[in-house]
Amino acid sequence: MWSFAALVIVAGLAIGIALLPLTWAVALVSGAAVVLATLVRPQVGVLLVVLAIPFGSIWQMRLGAMNVGGTEFLVALVAAAWLMRMIAVRETAVKWPPLTLPLVLFLLVLCLSSLESVSLQHSIKELVKWVEVLALYTLVSNEVIGRWRGVLVFALLGVGALAALQGIYQFLFQIGPEEFVLFGRFMRAYGTFEQPNPYGGYLGLTLPLAAGLVFAWVVPMGRRISTKWLVWAGGTGALMALALVMSWSRGAWLGIGAALGVMISAVLARSGRAAVLAMVFAVLLVYMLLAGGISMLPQSLVQRFADFVPYLGVADVRGIEVTDANFAVLERMAHWQAALGMWADHPWLGVGIGNYEIAYAEYALPQWSLPLGHAHNYYLNIAAEAGLIGLLAYLALWGAALLLCWSTVRHGRHWSWGVALGAMGVVVHLSVHNFFDNLFVHAMYLQVAIILGLISAELRGTEQPLKQGSGLFGGLV
Repeated sequence: MWSFAALVIVAGLAIGIALLPLTWAVALVSGAAVVLATLVRPQVGVLLVVLAIPFGSIWQMRLGAMNVGGTEFLVALVAAAWLMRMIAVRETAVKWPPLTLPLVLFLLVLCLSSLESVSLQHSIKELVKWVEVLALYTLVSNEVIGRWRGVLVFALLGVGALAALQGIYQFLFQIGPEEFVLFGRFMRAYGTFEQPNPYGGYLGLTLPLAAGLVFAWVVPMGRRISTKWLVWAGGTGALMALALVMSWSRGAWLGIGAALGVMISAVLARSGRAAVLAMVFAVLLVYMLLAGGISMLPQSLVQRFADFVPYLGVADVRGIEVTDANFAVLERMAHWQAALGMWADHPWLGVGIGNYEIAYAEYALPQWSLPLGHAHNYYLNIAAEAGLIGLLAYLALWGAALLLCWSTVRHGRHWSWGVALGAMGVVVHLSVHNFFDNLFVHAMYLQVAIILGLISAELRGTEQPLKQGSGLFGGLV
């Protein structure tokens, strides 16, 4: 009886799908497959989130102050699947990873700052972001173990390479708006991020992983990683590095430069041979620069950094004449000045998390009345929105994240050491680039949560060891 009923239901569904337009039928079948796969294996959902971070904004809908799309749906699905799985196997005790406490404290401070909000909708939008970070970070640190770690890193690099190829295509074939044109024949790469700066930020949150694995092959800590990983990390990393240059984003360039510098310093701290080679290279580099090496660099590249230097000591941009050459720099500084004004008037809890754009009209400088959504400096942005308490909680969170990565780098070996080194580079890039922008947009905060979850599993020792073996990822590691 039940078998016959099930057969009738399945036949009815099949007929219903067949009668739908092809696009709807494909979407329904694909969606059902995604839901089923994620319910069986939440790790599959995490891999889909990785893909959705750079490409999920293709389809979005507006819900109040929030943009809701495929990425948000996947995060909710993964979290629900994980909870249902724990209930099904009666394992409801969550192993809380190391950054749980600073994350929760930061969330509590943001909730407290929302009491000052003019727009509660905008506050809820930001709070949901950080709840997603906490959920995904905890899930990855608990569930992405054993060979799933290799699959996840492989996917992170592969998706980063796909995003890089898109940007390279935009750059070479001038695909994009007129204001992104470079030198009259190229286009600033921007991917699906609408702007080059967040696109460069996304690449900067992925490229260090590739660099870390290359370091792990060049300067092995214990057994050298598989050459297959070197080829994959080197190839995807080269594409991402090229696309990052094509984004023409100064913040991304400074961020990746700082990330590589810290990563190299970490390598030197663990390898005496690498330290000697680095000292020789540093001496040669300084000599070349002093001997006129700077003049050999492309002038467009040098000018990209030099045009910011004259304004470093400026405290008030209102008296400076605006030209086409300095417009971008002054616009950013005007928003910094507005954020400082908000912080000065609301020193402890700010104007309310997520309310920078709402409060901007009161603090906007002449000629700069258009709010850009954030202050283009996340430190000033969080100080303006959550006050001194919020800024201190934020600094404590990312200070703890750096310590987590450094601890894993110090004790890690083989493949795990390379991944931990890359994760430390990701945190450094985030910290530096956020001086010039806000990278907690376009779901990039989920990328950071996934990488930190991966490293938390390493440090806590909850993962199963990656072993040599058959199969694609067994052979890679």
